[in-house]
Amino acid sequence: MSEPAITFYRLQACPFCERVTRKLDEYDLDYRSRFVEPMHSDRDVVQRLTGKRTVPAIVDESTGVTMSESANIVEYLDATYGERSKGGA
Repeated sequence: MSEPAITFYRLQACPFCERVTRKLDEYDLDYRSRFVEPMHSDRDVVQRLTGKRTVPAIVDESTGVTMSESANIVEYLDATYGERSKGGA
């Protein structure tokens, strides 16, 4: 089985991260979770990927998209994967 295309960087008990989790689950998307350091200043992995230390953040290898901010991620998932589930594909 191949690795999921989406990597999701998140924190435990983060309401913004949970919003993204719900959307990923709604579209039945496979993803790998990477829990990051709780201390903002220690989130070097996320900063290297997105230029920011904030979570949630995703990397979608199937589209080449890397982004942070829950509202932006949810909007991206709706635009990219929402039609797929509505079309029954």
